[in-house]
Amino acid sequence: MKFLLDVCVSSRSLTAFLVAQGHDVVSALAIDPSASDEHLLALALQEDRVLLTEDKDFGELVFVQARPHGPLLRVVELSVDEQVRAVGELLEQHLHELTGPVIVTVTRGRVRIRRRNG
Repeated sequence: MKFLLDVCVSSRSLTAFLVAQGHDVVSALAIDPSASDEHLLALALQEDRVLLTEDKDFGELVFVQARPHGPLLRVVELSVDEQVRAVGELLEQHLHELTGPVIVTVTRGRVRIRRRNG
């Protein structure tokens, strides 16, 4: 699976974990640390990547502005270690959900999956 990590989740631990699992990982830090959310959303869609972020502003782009998007994975209020653990568990249990226009929100003890049409 291919991932684009937003600046806010571009930790070495999360990147190393995903790479060790065989995933193709690109960090926004390597592309442009000041890239706009709009740019990252479009880039992830264009490159068929899961956009991984903590940033709630993507909800504005997706729900209010109805921007096209691919899979969006948001981790909320988790430490880096919790992010690694939560993403690992998500990939084990819900990998098949990370396709198309879906928004997955992960918090402590909860996974919310919202599928969008288009």
